[in-house]
Amino acid sequence: MSISNEAELTGMKKASEAVAITLRRMIDYARPGMTTKELDDFGNDILRSFGARSAPNLAYGFPGYTCISVNNEFCHGIPSPKRVLAEGDLINIDVSAELNSFWSDNGSSFVLGEDVNGHQPLVEASRVILQKAINNIRGGVRISDIGWLIETEAKKKGLKVVKNITGHGIGRSLHEEPFDIANYRDKFNRQRFKKNSVVAIETFISTNSTMTVTLADDWTLVGNRGGFMAQHEHTIVVTDGKPLILTSMNGIWN
Repeated sequence: MSISNEAELTGMKKASEAVAITLRRMIDYARPGMTTKELDDFGNDILRSFGARSAPNLAYGFPGYTCISVNNEFCHGIPSPKRVLAEGDLINIDVSAELNSFWSDNGSSFVLGEDVNGHQPLVEASRVILQKAINNIRGGVRISDIGWLIETEAKKKGLKVVKNITGHGIGRSLHEEPFDIANYRDKFNRQRFKKNSVVAIETFISTNSTMTVTLADDWTLVGNRGGFMAQHEHTIVVTDGKPLILTSMNGIWN
C-alpha cells in the first residue's frame, strides 16, 4: 500500500506494534524443552491481546498462528506438539497479523541458549545485511539494486542467498505489489521503490542452498542443497531518506 494520510500511518503503526512485540516476547519466552506448539500458542495469545489476527492463518489457512522453523527448516515451519526445542537450535519465527484491516509482517532467526552448533555467525550475518539493505532503501532506488547489495554482502561472508522466496509489499493485505523484493539482482525486475509505499524487507541468507523445496506437509521449506538459513524481516515505509521502520520494537538490532 501507499500511505496517503495520517490515519493510514497510524493503522500501520498499530498493526506493526502488535507483530513486533509478539515476536520479541516469543523470542524471550522460547526455552529448551518447550514444543513449538506451546511457543505458537503463546504468540497467538499476545496477538489476541492487541485485537490482531494471525495473517497466515487468516489469509492462507496455515495450520498455526506463527511460522516456527527449526534447524534445517528454512521457513513456514508448522508449530507442532511433537517438535521439542533444544539447546543450540537455530530457530526462525515469522509473525504477521491483521489489525483493523491493516497487515504487518516481521521475523527473526536466533540461536536458542548456548551456540553449541555454531549457528551464530549465520544469524549475525543476516541481521547485519538486513540493516545495510534497509539503510540503502529510498524512493527511486531499484529493487534489483537492493537485491544485489544483499547478495554481495552474503558472498563476502562466504554465504549464499535463497532466490525463490522474497520480500514483498504489504499493508491492506499480506502480500501486495511489489511481490518480488528478491535477495539477488534480478535483471528482469525494473521496478523501483516508491516513496510512501509499505514493504516487508527480508533477508534469506544460507550456508549451502540457493533454492527451497517444499516438504510433504505442503508448507515447510528446506534448502535444495541442505544446510541452514537465517532470516530477518522488518516492515518499513519508504521515504526520500531513511525508511521508517514500523516493526523496530522487535529489537532484532538491539
